[in-house]
Amino acid sequence: MIALIPKILICIKRERAWLRRFAAEEGPDLVISDNRYGLAVPGVFCVFITHQLRILTPFGSWTDGLLQRMNYKLIRRFSRCWIPDIGGSASLAGALSHPKRMPQVTTRYIGVLSRMSGSAATEGTYVLVILSGPEPQRTVLEKDILRQTASVPDPIVLVRGLPGGGRPLKTAPATVTAYDHLPSTELERVMAGARLVIARSGYSTVMDLVRMRKRAVLIPTPGQTEQEYLGRYLAAKGWAVCIPQNKFSLEKALRVAVPAQAWPAEDKGERLRAEVLSVLAQSCPALG
Repeated sequence: MIALIPKILICIKRERAWLRRFAAEEGPDLVISDNRYGLAVPGVFCVFITHQLRILTPFGSWTDGLLQRMNYKLIRRFSRCWIPDIGGSASLAGALSHPKRMPQVTTRYIGVLSRMSGSAATEGTYVLVILSGPEPQRTVLEKDILRQTASVPDPIVLVRGLPGGGRPLKTAPATVTAYDHLPSTELERVMAGARLVIARSGYSTVMDLVRMRKRAVLIPTPGQTEQEYLGRYLAAKGWAVCIPQNKFSLEKALRVAVPAQAWPAEDKGERLRAEVLSVLAQSCPALG
């Protein structure tokens, strides 16, 4: 991430220039930015969405502090910061979204943001494995899980995380049903029918699991500090099980997964609706 900082800053500069041109031509009242640091200009009410107020690195507190200061300097350009998390002890992101020092801008915890509705969730009969993330770690985990499926009787549904398609699986047992990729509606359907979900500990996935109230075993992508922290944090809370990739055992995962009811309660959009109405009242008074 540190090596990418120059490219990130160039991207931010281009985003800001684009928004200035757009604002001059169209005159928007409100801009909502999902982690796009450049989408803030004076004279327009701009909202920034992030769960990562504190950015963790493998290099220690000095580097973390430097990145946090840079992060806050960029966030201060916005009118408001929305944090997709639950406030207080029920936080899903822990220290990432609840740092000791907050940015000098109005912040709001808006609850869980998930593409899932949660309306069709049931206690299913199969194990759902959702792969994602960069190569080669995606393929490493896929091969390891497929190798271990022969030793468990449970049917497995495997979503490979390959939106562009991938090579057909030649060694998958008959108990495995594999999809290269599933759109959100189909992914919700198969997640609803699963009795256990095995996935990476990315934050979007965590919020989907909460919304669907699913038992989960999380496998952080090696080297991704945020995922490693989230996996440890959620396991310490007793909400999910976290197993490092190099120690992953499918048999153990099926044995130790905690009940889905362990996830904290969430309001399914009530906080977000209230905050949207508040922002609209300030940025677009004509709507009132």
